[in-house]
Amino acid sequence: MRRYGMMLGLLGCVGCATPMQGIATQYNPETGRYETPTHELVYQVPAEDAMLTARYILEKSRYDVMEKKGGLEMFSSFIPDVVPPERYYIQGERIGPRQSLVRVFRIRYTQVGSFGAEAPGWTNEQVSVPDAFTNVPGLEGYRPARGYRDMSVEQKILERLEMVPALELVGGNPPVPLRSVVMEGSGEEGKTPAAAAAPACGAPVEGASPLLSAGGVLLVADPLGTQEVPSAALRMVCEATAQDLPVTLALSIPVSEQPLLDAYFAGDGGPATVHELLSGSAFWRRTYQDGRSSRAMLWLVEQARRLRASGKDVAVAAIDSDKAHGNEREAQMAQHLLDAQAKRPQAWTLVITGSVHARTTEVNWDGDFEPMGSRVARALPSVRVLDVGFQRGTQFACRYNIWDEEVECDVFGISPPLEVRQSSKQAVGLKLFTAQQPHGFHGRLYLGALTASPPVLQAPRQVTTANPVPATK
Repeated sequence: MRRYGMMLGLLGCVGCATPMQGIATQYNPETGRYETPTHELVYQVPAEDAMLTARYILEKSRYDVMEKKGGLEMFSSFIPDVVPPERYYIQGERIGPRQSLVRVFRIRYTQVGSFGAEAPGWTNEQVSVPDAFTNVPGLEGYRPARGYRDMSVEQKILERLEMVPALELVGGNPPVPLRSVVMEGSGEEGKTPAAAAAPACGAPVEGASPLLSAGGVLLVADPLGTQEVPSAALRMVCEATAQDLPVTLALSIPVSEQPLLDAYFAGDGGPATVHELLSGSAFWRRTYQDGRSSRAMLWLVEQARRLRASGKDVAVAAIDSDKAHGNEREAQMAQHLLDAQAKRPQAWTLVITGSVHARTTEVNWDGDFEPMGSRVARALPSVRVLDVGFQRGTQFACRYNIWDEEVECDVFGISPPLEVRQSSKQAVGLKLFTAQQPHGFHGRLYLGALTASPPVLQAPRQVTTANPVPATK
């Protein structure tokens, strides 16, 4: 998702750092300084959507935006109260069907025949606009003189495209016939048959041992639709079973799917067993699929089955609701989790769920909303909750496309908010906080750069005609 190229020269003073914020700098929390970026960001959306996002941000700031033919060049009205005149110039570039670049430049004009004084934050490193941009519109009596990448606007574009809550689609989302979906490979073709294969445990998660205990409950929040969360979950389950702990793996799968999961656990994991699970399931065959039904989640179920087949005491519990929304859904999820824990009170219970569900405190956007985690913590005060720290990567998720006014489920870029951003010095592993955080988290599971995991079954786009009811995670 990084692209190096000639346009980086337009940043001016590439790699420079300063304690003060400038037009072309971004804050680097690792150094505590404002630095000029050294790479381009490639967005995982069509160029048209990225340009519409840039336009939306400028128009929200009350700029008029004019678009040139082709849609990959735009310029704004002039910035108020700035002399000499300045305006924004936006360039888009189509890298692929769902890959794009957007560059935002702040262009300064100067009177014809004069050089003009430099404004604060401008340096002698700027680009000569006539040499760099032949399509910048003119202004009578003025000429474009200097250009600079405006990273503050580009940061807003990044936030709109990659810091967006994912949707969980829990109603109005019927299954499609199995013959109408495409089954993606499991990633294990040609290897040892599933019935005889050992679980892919890998190394233990650094720092997880203190949370593994008989009767303990650990909630791990977001982001679903990635490979890294199920992988870390398996490694913790393996470490717990290596300590001879019984384990219950609770997943955000509708509770109505429990009989199918039980049958799958009783099978050998071969093609017939997988076909029975998928053909009988409404969940894995939904028209619109979010990260809860990713290939990585089915892989996690299979690895848990292999652990059980090897003699370990492992069970999988479906705890989600089929159709409920809001507080009703949170209440049902909490009750399903408490029921699963009560059936195996000596087991260590690991819960994989969305970040909103996992919170043990109220949310700031709805004082009446009580997350599942808060309800579970009231019944089981010893429950512990982890959020996820990560680096920029990709995620399979469902989002509401405001331009097309419909739900779109696909691979998107995902960037961490500052509070969960994993620095280059932070190793992958689990870090406990000294005190519970405002959102109710007790620690953070660092996973590095995230990698999208699409659904194991995907309906062709022409049959995605459902009108699902979204619920934020």
